[in-house]
Amino acid sequence: MTTERTLPVVVAQTGAPGMLSTNRVLRNTYGLLSATLFFSAAIAATSAALKLPHPGIVITLLGFFGLLYATTKLRNSAWGLAAVFGLTGFMGYTLGPIVSQYLAMPNGHQVVMMAMGGTATIFVGLSAYALTTRKDFSFMSGFLLAGILVAFLAGLGAIFFQVPALSLTVSAAFVLLMGGLILFETSRIVNGGETNYIMATVSLYVSIYNLFSSLLALIGFGNNND
Repeated sequence: MTTERTLPVVVAQTGAPGMLSTNRVLRNTYGLLSATLFFSAAIAATSAALKLPHPGIVITLLGFFGLLYATTKLRNSAWGLAAVFGLTGFMGYTLGPIVSQYLAMPNGHQVVMMAMGGTATIFVGLSAYALTTRKDFSFMSGFLLAGILVAFLAGLGAIFFQVPALSLTVSAAFVLLMGGLILFETSRIVNGGETNYIMATVSLYVSIYNLFSSLLALIGFGNNND
């Protein structure tokens, strides 16, 4: 986005509210994201400790898309916050049994810690890059939408037809796609394309969730082959 600089005083005055609004969205997004990640991790840890069963792919998808729809509808009200915690808490519950399976493997704790460390490193690194450079990554929207849709459908195929090679390919694809989504969403916030911190939080949370679960699958597969 280009701005004429012929009237620097006027530009500075009219641009200030926009910058303040962007900074407010950033603060609110990262504050809410931190809270939801902590809440989701606590639910996941409880689910794993109690050895609760996984709800299954059908209930997981229905729960996710249902709660996502509710969050989208309520995003401009205080109930949107409750919907966000409902969504992230539910996803934390679905993650618990998966983490529990990996913890039961030989060197399972190392696998989980490596996946967590990799997720944190990728998220912080890409977020810092988008925040400091302030580059516009909106050109990635079409590619990300198509890529996520294809990877999602391929992932369903891998689950229903039990194709391990396809499942690993999907996990690798999701690592790349979620990295792109982090850049895209952070760029939207920085450049004023996303002004609702609830929806920004959901997008970043989903990126982190999928990034972690995909790294967990890839690292866990490598650990099994050692």
